[in-house]
Amino acid sequence: MEWIDLRSDTVTEPTPEMREAMANAELGDDVYGEDPTVNHLQELSAQMLGKEAALFVPSGTMGNLAAILAHCARGDEIIIGDRSHTYLYEAGGVSALGGIHTFVVRNRDNGMVPYDEIEAAIRVDNDHFPISRLVCLENTHNRCGGSVLSVDYTQEVGRITKEHGLGMHIDGARIFNAAIALDVSPAELVASADSVTFCLSKGLCAPAGSVICGEKAFIQKTHRARKMLGGGMRQAGVLAAAGVVALESMVDRLREDHNKARLLAETLVELPGISLDYETPATNMIFLKLDDGAPISGEDLVRRFADRGIRINATPAGQMRLVIHYWVDDEALAKVTDAFKELFLRA
Repeated sequence: MEWIDLRSDTVTEPTPEMREAMANAELGDDVYGEDPTVNHLQELSAQMLGKEAALFVPSGTMGNLAAILAHCARGDEIIIGDRSHTYLYEAGGVSALGGIHTFVVRNRDNGMVPYDEIEAAIRVDNDHFPISRLVCLENTHNRCGGSVLSVDYTQEVGRITKEHGLGMHIDGARIFNAAIALDVSPAELVASADSVTFCLSKGLCAPAGSVICGEKAFIQKTHRARKMLGGGMRQAGVLAAAGVVALESMVDRLREDHNKARLLAETLVELPGISLDYETPATNMIFLKLDDGAPISGEDLVRRFADRGIRINATPAGQMRLVIHYWVDDEALAKVTDAFKELFLRA
């Protein structure tokens, strides 16, 4: 069976063009800095994000951790949102491996933390307190409906951090989705950040890998952190080749995913028993929940969709996230739409 998989955009597979590039990639030893394909990917990434340098790493989790380790010493403190991926889903690595304290602030539904709450979280210089070192943002914000942080918001947070002598890191796993949604360049969107990570393996369809971008001296520090974390790869150009194709050919088409998400949301919001957390998806994610009077439970919905060749996840409470990506074409979208209508209008 050829599945339609809406569980995440992490399920994407390489495109035929990527597979060809991987098969023909020019290779070298990346730990020695001699893999020409990795070097090209890093140069292209830095250019697109408007930073001096970049580093290819195996995953977004490692990218965020290596960046934070490069910013902070043991006992330093980061200010981070309570719904952020780094705080919730990265195994507490900053604390377990970096000895870094977290000051948790509350994300609003749009992914933002108000400016005054960020400023209030910054510690005064006192021997009793950890040293505030870094503010971490996420864009797009996964747990906040795939919402986007604007250029103005990011610039103002950057102004606050610089005024207080802090750094700013952006977990930009889906930063290109944010840039497409706002119709701005990725470089403009992260100009105020001292560092940013982005994933190649989500909507951009590469099989693995993320990139950290920042100033040259900072990226040199992330090299050491990557080595400590076991992320130094050898002939990594096999993976980097797919990343190059992703950056050159997959970014602009992300708007297609956003448009499909809106079309599906327009159908779902009209169905009885379904409530959308965000009626108009900001990017490629739809967050919904089944009402108490829904004609089907979340568990049954997962099973009956699977019978139709559609993969989704649902919590026992009937909450779910549907994610649109390159491999959800028009035919697949129509099949998903028809399945929802059949189960909620004819149940």
